[in-house]
Amino acid sequence: MSAPFAVDDVAALARAFAERAAEHDRTGGFAHENVAGLRAAGLLALTVPRELGGQGAGLARAAAVVGRLAEGDPSTALVLAMHLLQHGIIHHESAWPRSASAAVGRAAVEHGALINALRVEPELGTPARGGLPATVARATPAGWRIEGRKIFSTGSPALAYGIVFARTDEAEPRIGNLLVPLASPGVRIEESWDHLGLRASGSHDVVFEGVEVPADHAVDLRRLEEWRRPDHSQQAWSTTLLAALYDGVARAAQAWFVRFAQTRTPGSLGAPLSSLPRFQEAVGENERLLALNARWIRHLAADVDAGAWPSVEEAGFLKLTATENAIAVVQRAVELTGNPALSRKNPLERHLRDVVCGRIHWPQHDAVRAAAGRAALGL
Repeated sequence: MSAPFAVDDVAALARAFAERAAEHDRTGGFAHENVAGLRAAGLLALTVPRELGGQGAGLARAAAVVGRLAEGDPSTALVLAMHLLQHGIIHHESAWPRSASAAVGRAAVEHGALINALRVEPELGTPARGGLPATVARATPAGWRIEGRKIFSTGSPALAYGIVFARTDEAEPRIGNLLVPLASPGVRIEESWDHLGLRASGSHDVVFEGVEVPADHAVDLRRLEEWRRPDHSQQAWSTTLLAALYDGVARAAQAWFVRFAQTRTPGSLGAPLSSLPRFQEAVGENERLLALNARWIRHLAADVDAGAWPSVEEAGFLKLTATENAIAVVQRAVELTGNPALSRKNPLERHLRDVVCGRIHWPQHDAVRAAAGRAALGL
């Protein structure tokens, strides 16, 4: 069984990640040493069930770990969040065959094997907005042959498995997930990720060229209409972990801002900036938003762990609100710090670029508001 993590271990990892974060951000290089640290600490087995040798953690513990590590390096925290999300779902709330879910669970425990869902495509965008994937799974005598391209594949340089969203070539196509070991012949990673924020997340393109998988690796294929039902577990886990991640970025920015206010003493003032009421108010407003984030994340995660699933709308509200609060915290710190905050040498500049990525992560905020509006209007 994987040894349970200690809070001190997570804090130490976050500090180590923070020391390397600026360089990884500058180069856009994947933080392999950070993933090695996660593996050594047993965190890749965190949400694997105990019967498979994992730690059996629920959403509350997973969110706490992701949030703390995001204070050090949100790119690595995102890689971990996506991995924990998959294990949090596939062992409990999915249609996966037991043999497949047990195999990836044991691989995470014994080898620290990373997994993520590969869903987004150049033509389709995110499948959550509808449409058929261009990635095709063709039946073969032994199983399936996969052709296609996935973009924004977080953690791709270190993934052992991809859960590939595809359609079949049947007369009446099914769509869904196939489990693909990414060491398979025909899998190719194109290093395309060069974004404003979360630059070290390794969210490259993954190309599938005649990739063969056994029949039992089609872990969840359904008719199109069956995918239109809300997935409460997917939404709750995803939104909570993303809320925790971006909240962690804001906490790192707030910690820097507090130290700046305490130690910066302009000659014209003759006292630290913390003596000024407007700085005291700004720090206090940030504390208010972070306190609300902490309570909402903690309570929604506790509900999930108790089996009280939030509605899809409520889970979306959590991610939207926590993310907007996090962005406001970082923007306020930047505004009051002034020009130095936008220097590439200043971590606030990186925190600002990282935190605004929260508006892009699904569920995007327009979709959350529109879905809630349609429900309220009975449409």
